[in-house]
Amino acid sequence: MIKKFSPRIKARLRKNRQVLSKNIGNFFGWVKGAKLVELKECNTDEDPVRPELDNKFRTGYGRKIFGVEYKGEIHAVMCFAYTNEIPKSVEELEKLSTDAFLQTAMRDQSGGQIAIAYTVWSKKKGGGKLIVKEVFKKIKKSNHLNRLVTLSPLTEMATNFHERNGAKLIQINETTQNFEYKVM
Repeated sequence: MIKKFSPRIKARLRKNRQVLSKNIGNFFGWVKGAKLVELKECNTDEDPVRPELDNKFRTGYGRKIFGVEYKGEIHAVMCFAYTNEIPKSVEELEKLSTDAFLQTAMRDQSGGQIAIAYTVWSKKKGGGKLIVKEVFKKIKKSNHLNRLVTLSPLTEMATNFHERNGAKLIQINETTQNFEYKVM
């Protein structure tokens, strides 16, 4: 049985549909104008994953901070280290990134061949996924990077985030886990 709505109810449904479409567009509209930028520092207190790491560590030998910027404001942050091996801890990450940096400095090349994302956070809905996508593009364009691997905490949230964004678990360590994003 097909039920007929009065013209008044039809008009209200159309109006609500338009309002909903407009609000969803505004909700994620910032994503289109956002860009990836390299940062000299970040507010480490905002980092839910590794707040104990200071900016000196994050910008040390073979390590960088990237952010997604929109209208002069940073909405997501991801910290990286460039290595030639996959680390199992933050301590090992520091040694491997410093070693890769020194090796390449002596050979006059770019940093290590593996980009290790060791922390990521977002201040705005959609920011985490966007920064992963933007960093992925940057790695594809680079001449020296051939892998994007994470050094993630052993949490359900980290596992869900990386699996939702297309990463595969490659190993579980004592205090961390590594996921790899396929670089084609």
